[in-house]
Amino acid sequence: MTEQFMKDRNWHQFNSPRNVLLALVGEVGELAEIFQWKGEVTEGLPELSQAERDHVGQEVSDVLFYLIDFASRCHIDIPTAVASKMAANSLKYPVDKAYGKSNKYTDYK
Repeated sequence: MTEQFMKDRNWHQFNSPRNVLLALVGEVGELAEIFQWKGEVTEGLPELSQAERDHVGQEVSDVLFYLIDFASRCHIDIPTAVASKMAANSLKYPVDKAYGKSNKYTDYK
């Protein structure tokens, strides 16, 4: 779906990994802007209006689109990368040492 959207507009010529990464950072900034100065918000975002929650959804979509596009342009298989990272995190944060704690992984060596 997103690939066809890009092809229909001949936008691939502009989408180097660097440019896509910068666009991703910009979209993350737009998402963060919604929460700026709000204080803490809880799961489900009950503190936000429906319009704000809709806006969050739109910005999350933009972030996801650019993240997937960036990974594609870098020839990164996302499921493989996630599985590899989770395996590494399991070693860095062993359950018996990290359970219920938020310490940095270096504290568990």
